[in-house]
Amino acid sequence: MKAFKKINIFIQGFVTFNILWYIFAVIVNMRVLPKPTDVYLNMSNLYGEKLYIHVLVSLYRVASGLSISLILGVSIGLLMAYSRVWNKILNPLVYFTYPIPKTALLPVIMLLFGLGDKSKIIIIVSILVFQIIVSVRDSVLNIPSETYNPIKSLGASKPQIFIHITLPAILPELLTTLRLSIGTALSILFFTEGYGTQYGIGYYILDAWSRIDYTGMYAGIIILSLLGFVLFILIDILEETVCRWKA
Repeated sequence: MKAFKKINIFIQGFVTFNILWYIFAVIVNMRVLPKPTDVYLNMSNLYGEKLYIHVLVSLYRVASGLSISLILGVSIGLLMAYSRVWNKILNPLVYFTYPIPKTALLPVIMLLFGLGDKSKIIIIVSILVFQIIVSVRDSVLNIPSETYNPIKSLGASKPQIFIHITLPAILPELLTTLRLSIGTALSILFFTEGYGTQYGIGYYILDAWSRIDYTGMYAGIIILSLLGFVLFILIDILEETVCRWKA
């Protein structure tokens, strides 16, 4: 399986990274850069600090943001692909707002929706949804028209055409976009969890940094990285399951 190959690559990269980290820490010899062995040995103490709660809260925010982005992005992308009128209406809006750095809108979103989970999820959605819209719309428009001819000649209905032609055509691109979106979502999450919250892996890292707990800070960074990798692998497994024909 492709997922196992990526796990093997990850392990090789993880070992290499830790060797380089150890060498660099020995050379620098500063408290701000502890050895990886010190960080991993301190991991057993993190359960008492309820780090798992921070991880679960972050997972909830990422999952909510990705789910809402998928629902909105796929719906709007299909609408733009199938309707010239809606494409003309929405395309300028998407084109204009896509490159705008949404993190700059964080103060406005927090003023409108508060400091809780809602504002953090909305900022994730505001960034990811445009990637999904563009991916879905372009995937549908790039399907050659002759691809539909055989199934149409058999009298297939529009739902059948969508299930058997359109959906398989857009799934690989959609999952690739989703895979890339996970890294973006975690980066945004780290930024947003620095404000108005007491839970989340981003808050934990910043709190450890402010307390000069550098081993805890690096442990949080490692866990955030592992969380991203696990989600990445889950998307790979999903792709292998639902896109077997691709192989």
